[in-house]
Amino acid sequence: MSRDYPLEKIRNIGIIAHIDAGKTTVTERILFFTGISHKIGEVHEGAAIMDWMEQERERGITITSAATTCYWHPTDNPEAESRINLIDTPGHIDFTVEVQRSLRVLDGAVIVFDGVAGVEPQSETVWRQADKFNMPRLCFVNKLDRTGANFKEDLASIEKKLTKKAVPVQLPIGTEEKFVGVVDLLKMQAYYFADDINQPFKEGEIPEEMKAEVDDYHGILVERIAAEKSELLEKYLNNEELSIDELRAGLRQAVLDYNLVPVLCGSALKNKGIHLLLDAIHYYLPNPADLPPVQGTDLKGEPAERRTGDDEPFSSLVFKIASDPYVGTLAYFRVYSGVLKQGSYVLNPRTGKKERIGRLLLMHSNDRKEIDAVWAGGIAATVGLKDTRTGDTLCDENNPIILESIEFPEPVISVRVEPKAKTDQDKLDAALRRLSDEDPTLRISRDPDTNEMIISGMGELHLDIIVDRIRREFNVEANVGRPEVSYRETITIPAEGRGQYIHQSGGRGQYGDVCLKLAPRERSEGFKFNNAIKGGAIPQEYIPAVEKGVREAMEEGVVAGYPVIDVEATVYDGSYHDVDSSEMAFKIAAKRAFQEVSRQAQPVLLEPIMKVEVVIPEEFFGDVMGDLSARRGKIIDTSSREKVKVIDVEVPLAEMFGYATTLRSLTKGRGNFTMEFKEYFEVPRHIAEEIVTGRKS
Repeated sequence: MSRDYPLEKIRNIGIIAHIDAGKTTVTERILFFTGISHKIGEVHEGAAIMDWMEQERERGITITSAATTCYWHPTDNPEAESRINLIDTPGHIDFTVEVQRSLRVLDGAVIVFDGVAGVEPQSETVWRQADKFNMPRLCFVNKLDRTGANFKEDLASIEKKLTKKAVPVQLPIGTEEKFVGVVDLLKMQAYYFADDINQPFKEGEIPEEMKAEVDDYHGILVERIAAEKSELLEKYLNNEELSIDELRAGLRQAVLDYNLVPVLCGSALKNKGIHLLLDAIHYYLPNPADLPPVQGTDLKGEPAERRTGDDEPFSSLVFKIASDPYVGTLAYFRVYSGVLKQGSYVLNPRTGKKERIGRLLLMHSNDRKEIDAVWAGGIAATVGLKDTRTGDTLCDENNPIILESIEFPEPVISVRVEPKAKTDQDKLDAALRRLSDEDPTLRISRDPDTNEMIISGMGELHLDIIVDRIRREFNVEANVGRPEVSYRETITIPAEGRGQYIHQSGGRGQYGDVCLKLAPRERSEGFKFNNAIKGGAIPQEYIPAVEKGVREAMEEGVVAGYPVIDVEATVYDGSYHDVDSSEMAFKIAAKRAFQEVSRQAQPVLLEPIMKVEVVIPEEFFGDVMGDLSARRGKIIDTSSREKVKVIDVEVPLAEMFGYATTLRSLTKGRGNFTMEFKEYFEVPRHIAEEIVTGRKS
């Protein structure tokens, strides 16, 4: 069996953006112009191919990432071809998990910006997520036909808020209703858009009034490309002309090294600029072989790596689990090395178990095509894996490797949920288990006092969608409580102490004795456990039980029963009994030690602080500012944008429930806002006391 498609022609890319920037519309145009779909699916009509869930079509937003494959022949080189494995991701911050897990396994990205709004809050979030993986990317400034669109202001906001590496490779010809084409600054060629969907643009002359500006931007582009490659720089400094092929090769290398980020423009809704965007994806974004070997560890924790190649041992990462009503549970995975064939066995290093690969599927949104094998660099799905989670490695059982998993943000909001009919309790439990397997940011727990089921997620919309899916997909009607903030706890000073569990009741007893040091960590650094035992004061086989006890105590909290975060715990001494010591005894002793030491370490309550952008007509500025201040808002910045005021503010999540209704009232329905989690911050003492009292009452 030979490879079905050359590795160097593959592009694994994601389309990412702030909500309503138009990324699903961009994706739908890509599918149409590459021949995958024969009718353009419109988001506003609820007919987008990639938005296949009922909730997505009803609300006009993307909720879950969708994968597909298409093929493209560049407009100026029809003999060349790329196979584009494309993932369309949500823009709403409540579904940021879909962006994170997609970026983890992709090689490049197209980031879409609203031509009127420029860089918006979620634009910054997805940019930072791409930065985490040093991901090559292109920018596409969309909606340039809208009133208020301004390409240069968008470019300036990208340079100011995101990166100085941005470099325009196109300039728009006209703007708003007069947006009629673009100038390619590399080829110094004008392209004019047409209404003919089969031939949406044609070449033409650069407008006379733009020639001086185009020359300036062309000079800047050539200089920045030449500066990235010594042989090009030498020719440039000697005033030798650089060919299109040389400039393309230089720009491609600069994009791969993440030294330059090309900026293109268009209007996806009006079919303007998509062909040229596809050309840029072909020419500038990486193929899997362009990237360095993927890093991981072997089963002993020693560094290991896999080069992208079919002759390497098989390795892959599962980035998504999804339920399909027709085939069951789907596991989406990216192959980093080797070949996976139907019927073969793979190892899951997390569980230490082998899994048999039954059906292999190539996905197109919610449709699928059965395939015989997946090769290095490929993205596919398989059915029927028994114990595989998001972030798991699947690899060759004779050459095991553990790839870096996927980190997910902590939930910030919770609701209590119960079935309307008590007989549906088992169905509700099964539904929540299935949904939490799919979505790592959905957490399920029970209130220890009332035994009520609590679901926690990234926002009100996230939990609303979960409850809606429970009703539609699992036929369970549920009662839902009011939203509650997911507070956290932490400590503020170092402390140390001892915890013991000594129990004698006739026969074999229980003995565990743990000395523990706790120290605060910087916010978002998480939990760290250190073993500093010397001389065998606690036998090595009991150390994992000590860590488990500490982790369980952290989940239970010490101030008001909320999870403890950002703590470093060090077990440094203790004692044991030859007969009576056990893992359970040391786990209980460690929990007691943590609780005792935490009380000495000045524990505090933390609340989620949200980064909020409010966009309002100028006449409502004063009223909205006053309301935000009353909500404990900290104003970060205010700016003007085309007859509207933009307020950047940080507000505790607890103060933002019902804000949409208040803002509509204050602005006569003309204001809107976006909100995303920023950080956990200490709750003011008087408010913390109210929260603690409320939890204990």
